[in-house]
Amino acid sequence: MAFNETQVQRYARHIVLPEVGARGQEKLFHAKVLVVGAGGLGSPSLMYLAAAGVGTLGVIDDDTVDLSNLQRQIVHPTSRIGTPKVASAAATLAEINPDVRVVQHGTRLTSENALALFKEYDLIADGSDNFPTRFLVNDACYFARKPLVTAAVLRFDGQLAAFRAYEEGNHPCYRCIFREPPPPGSVPNCAEGGVFGAIAGVMGTLQATEVVKELLGIGESLDAHMLIYDGLSSTFRKIAVRRDPGCPLCGDAPTILEIVQGEEAACATKG
Repeated sequence: MAFNETQVQRYARHIVLPEVGARGQEKLFHAKVLVVGAGGLGSPSLMYLAAAGVGTLGVIDDDTVDLSNLQRQIVHPTSRIGTPKVASAAATLAEINPDVRVVQHGTRLTSENALALFKEYDLIADGSDNFPTRFLVNDACYFARKPLVTAAVLRFDGQLAAFRAYEEGNHPCYRCIFREPPPPGSVPNCAEGGVFGAIAGVMGTLQATEVVKELLGIGESLDAHMLIYDGLSSTFRKIAVRRDPGCPLCGDAPTILEIVQGEEAACATKG
């Protein structure tokens, strides 16, 4: 594509990078990324992906902006309290970069809509705030054969990983690390345990970095690794993760065969 003068100026700091260049910037412009959740993680991810020039950004969230969100969900200003989060995010992203097309999915992600929705995008970035959705996203990405970049935060801690479990070789999925969701109430959510607002910014920005790297095929992928951040000690740990042959989703004898209908179930099993 031929960049106009305004676009050359907007993306100049990308274009001069040998790893990106004009071809990489064009690739970003044609990319389609779905961000699950317009909250603490989705906010910085969406904003940096829009600024980077990712041409189509989908955002799925069925919630509205609440005052308690604003300590960390920076895509939403105070004036939009009560507004659907997808509409609020779209308005902010349009101000950041009018080149970007934002697709609003103002609904809950369920096993009924996940596969059809994911097939419309090149990559899924998960910033959801609950385990059922996190496992649903993992399973749907596997069946839809879509790369996944997932981030999580709680209190002063963060996690980041990438998954391409549908590929041959040592490509684990989220279930290779965490087999199934923990029992309800065993792990506090952000409302119960709290979250230091800037930690969401750190992890969401790192997530956007990994998304762009995956789209461009540059650098070292986090596939088969997990990055763990401890905000109180200011330390990062990068842990290697291997595919589990006994994984019920991507292992040698899978028992999870498909996404089933119904919000309560993330998958169908045999046996």
